[in-house]
Amino acid sequence: MSVVGLMGLGAFAQQAKLLQPKDTSALHPPAGAKVAIVEFADLECPMCAMENPVILQAVDHYHVAWVRHDFPLPMHNWSFQAAVNARWFDTRSKKLANQRSIETKADLQDFTQKFAQQHGTAMPFVMDPQGTLKAEVQADVDLGNRMGIGETPTAFVVTAKGYKQVMDWNKLYSMLDQAQ
Repeated sequence: MSVVGLMGLGAFAQQAKLLQPKDTSALHPPAGAKVAIVEFADLECPMCAMENPVILQAVDHYHVAWVRHDFPLPMHNWSFQAAVNARWFDTRSKKLANQRSIETKADLQDFTQKFAQQHGTAMPFVMDPQGTLKAEVQADVDLGNRMGIGETPTAFVVTAKGYKQVMDWNKLYSMLDQAQ
């Protein structure tokens, strides 16, 4: 990541508010993991796009679990559908999902079609006919709302002993060092 990108993340961290989660049920590592990063993100959020590579690098470097929850913000008009689309791609292969710069809902449809073609995946006539993927995204939104999440990205480093919210993405590695 560029210095400018890291500076942008640091500036964002200054604006973020420390959250006192009302519901902490999601703030624990998954079974078999000692440490995890639990993230609530919006696929239309530019800050989420900026911090995503930081999280992926940290997960790879520290070999920790990453638990991602979709939290499409109401002001982002295509992010809920993008989350459903990403989950559909995840049902085909976890390696297919990818956050890109998409400006409109029409761009999302075009991107989804091209992405499927590039990865040899046929798009169904109806992506989520039973509404299962939509329900999963809505469950993440409901969890985020119960916790009191109001902005994205919101992430926590979690262990069996507790959790700490990531307030400064430049300190993620030191937080993981302390957690391990």
